[in-house]
Amino acid sequence: MKTEIAQLVESALQSLVDQGVLAADAVRPPVIERARDPEHGDFATNAAMVNSKAAGMNPRQLAEQLIAAMPSADFISEVSIAGPGFINFRVASDAQSAIVERILSEGEQFGRSNVGEQKKVQVEFVSANPTGPLHVGHGRGAAYGSVVADLLEAVGFDVDREYYVNDAGRQMDILGTSVWLRYLELAGEELSFPSNGYKGDYVWDIAATLHREKGDAIRFASNEVFADIPADEPAGGDKEEHIDALIDRAKALLGKEGYREVFDLGLNVILDDIRDDLGLFGVRYENWYSERSLVESGKVEAIIEKLKAAGHLYEKGGAWWFKSTDFGDEKDRVVVRDNGQTTYFASDIAYHLEKFERGYDRVIDVWGADHHGYVPRVKAAIQAMGGNPEQLDVLLVQFAILYEGGERKQMSTRSGEFVTLRELRKDVGTDAARFFYIMRKCEQHLDFDLDLARSQSNENPVYYVQYAHARICSVFRQASEKGVNTQLSDGNTHLELLTESHEQSMMKTLARYPEVLQNAALNSEPHQLTHYLRELANELHSYYNAHQFLVDDSNLTDARLKLITATRQVLLNGLKLIGISAPEKM
Repeated sequence: MKTEIAQLVESALQSLVDQGVLAADAVRPPVIERARDPEHGDFATNAAMVNSKAAGMNPRQLAEQLIAAMPSADFISEVSIAGPGFINFRVASDAQSAIVERILSEGEQFGRSNVGEQKKVQVEFVSANPTGPLHVGHGRGAAYGSVVADLLEAVGFDVDREYYVNDAGRQMDILGTSVWLRYLELAGEELSFPSNGYKGDYVWDIAATLHREKGDAIRFASNEVFADIPADEPAGGDKEEHIDALIDRAKALLGKEGYREVFDLGLNVILDDIRDDLGLFGVRYENWYSERSLVESGKVEAIIEKLKAAGHLYEKGGAWWFKSTDFGDEKDRVVVRDNGQTTYFASDIAYHLEKFERGYDRVIDVWGADHHGYVPRVKAAIQAMGGNPEQLDVLLVQFAILYEGGERKQMSTRSGEFVTLRELRKDVGTDAARFFYIMRKCEQHLDFDLDLARSQSNENPVYYVQYAHARICSVFRQASEKGVNTQLSDGNTHLELLTESHEQSMMKTLARYPEVLQNAALNSEPHQLTHYLRELANELHSYYNAHQFLVDDSNLTDARLKLITATRQVLLNGLKLIGISAPEKM
């Protein structure tokens, strides 16, 4: 309906251009939106207000001319002027009910569109270092990125979902060394575990697998491992220097192949766990991209040489620095350390340029909010290499904070004290977890209330929405038990009987679904859809409590069953898009 009204307004504006009232190059595009006050109508436009200056008349005068120039339309019952010059439209009642027929006809496709015109978009999300299980903080990025990708696909974009596997670099070396040290303990060595190592139980589990496979083959005496190693933090030393020295010692004692074997065991066990966890959480990917493959292919080194050749790098203190301040960053960034090792940032430059080489029109990165300072440097690198930084959108997601009984849960991967995503899913269920994660804008803090998520009450938003779907299904079971014919009539037959205020309100809400879906997709705001579903569920519950659907008048029964069937379809479509089930019984 919004599209049709926009066409009427555009036609009127063009008519005034043809009449010489407006100059073609002076016309400003109007906004069509739903009227804030239902008493004024269903839709409103500011067309007269934004074009009055160009027309040389006040907005109300221009509004009168626009209305006079507007083509007649059967689906509009009234056009009026309000306030300083808003033009309001009231939709005819028979046109209002046409949405029911349309939903029943289009079914699962209702709300979908081709606004994206099959433009290629990549959404990279989660991409947590495979140094431990996913915790509930990662879960929000997983749910959010997954739904953003699905929404874009629903409005016609060609979407690829990607997980960037950080299988190279210092954090993975810390994990590999942590596994080996735990292996040494299992092999009978007494040692002081580094304060900066990974301490979770999962490290013990991986070490136990290593011990079963290797026996004592890669066991070294603790005094040999720790000889001349700088003191750890509890002993008055530097924890970073301590762990780095242990990493170097592990590589030296195990040799290249032996160290790689320990490293890969930790990586693969955790990565397999992450894949499994995300799959069970309803998250899928077209591609898992390896950072190590990027490094080993020579692409990182190649990009550094290109940056040097272009004059974007300089040497200082034995390290190579990228002149990111030339492109708006707050300070320059190291890409090659003084020891010759490339930084994570260097890999990230190569990775993002490689994305655009794959032909994506738009790249979306979903990052944790703690990475906000990283955005300018990545965009700077893209610009330095001749790319368009506007093609990269970085969506920052605040971590969810988990509460139970009013107490906050810990989520530290390094210490091992955290609630995993798997534990959350098993506790409150995938449906509740996904819904809660996307209920608010991604940049807003999210306090995840476990007690509320577990509850089966109207206060639990996902339960409230699912219960609306189940309630509609129960009506059809009741009809079957009473022998009422539930074979719906064709087309718009009997829909003119839907005159109750609840029915009119529901049809208006149903008609908004395509608009909500498009806005949620184009603005990367899944919460718009959850808010809509809660509103539609509220409409259904109010209608259910106020009226009987199975009445003596068979024609009215048919009309009402059509309306709730359309409502069930929209609830199903919306829930499916956010990866949540639509139960028939609750």
